[in-house]
Amino acid sequence: MSPIVILGAGSWGTALAIQFARAGRPTVLWGRAEDEPERLARERRNDRYLPGATFPAELVIEPDLGKAVATAEDVLLVVPSSALRTVLMGLKPLLGPGARVAWATKGFELSTGKLPHQVAREVLGPDVPIAVLSGPTFAKEVGMGLPTAIACASPDEHFAFELAHSLSTPNLRAYTQADIVGVEVGGAVKNVIAIAAGASDGMGFGANARVFLITRGLAEMVRLGTALGAQRDTFMGLTGLGDLVLTCTDDQSRNRRFGLAIAKGRAVDDTIRDIGQVIEGYHAARAVYEVAVHHGLDMPISEHVYKVLYEGLPIGKAVEALMTRAVSAE
Repeated sequence: MSPIVILGAGSWGTALAIQFARAGRPTVLWGRAEDEPERLARERRNDRYLPGATFPAELVIEPDLGKAVATAEDVLLVVPSSALRTVLMGLKPLLGPGARVAWATKGFELSTGKLPHQVAREVLGPDVPIAVLSGPTFAKEVGMGLPTAIACASPDEHFAFELAHSLSTPNLRAYTQADIVGVEVGGAVKNVIAIAAGASDGMGFGANARVFLITRGLAEMVRLGTALGAQRDTFMGLTGLGDLVLTCTDDQSRNRRFGLAIAKGRAVDDTIRDIGQVIEGYHAARAVYEVAVHHGLDMPISEHVYKVLYEGLPIGKAVEALMTRAVSAE
């Protein structure tokens, strides 16, 4: 198989690089920080973001972006949604004929309200095959080789299949998907709902409240996704319900931990600094709210997460507003 280049050596980029290499595909990992490639090449692991997971022999560290991209047919971006457009613009002139681009980025672009595939189409044009990797996955568990499932979504069926095939091992099962809109909407909304679930648990509201937020959060996810052209069934799968449950219920989720901290009175900036990695749900809360307003959609949980984070609404007042809404059909 031709090499795959992974841009982004954080926890998830490193875990995916290990998994591709574990599956036998030649894999090149590139990181942005100046000292990062040298450190990763020397230590053969990434203890800063993924402690304890050693690099397979098939994984090569390349400090030069141009050289890294020149070796591969497929490029996988593992960067925050806020950086996706910039990284794509830097990548475009380096791509060779026949290159294909995928990403594991979750969330709307804040300045435009566009999904990642829309940003990629704007930057790369209509002819470059594109795909997204998403689903209920924690980087630490993938790095450890624990059983996991993930979805590879693309309008190009062949690209989705080849990505899934080159990821699959006895510890990881990859599925293909054609509904890239649904997969991306699920990946954005679940982070917002996870903040709500974390805040609920931080307030001591119990299991009933957590499940209420998950199920009604799923309804909001479906509402937004179908308004944007997604297929309803997508949200019953790995990248909808699966990712939502995972992110709302396990403290490996940075978004859930963010909600827990906010409920205990920690300031937003202090919490982000303490967690030390990007909290996608913080940015997604604003983007999801604005997209919902633009389309005239009723998404009360997402709306109140936005108001708590950006307008200073006390969590108690947000709960009261949600619980006293007019009676309606489920």
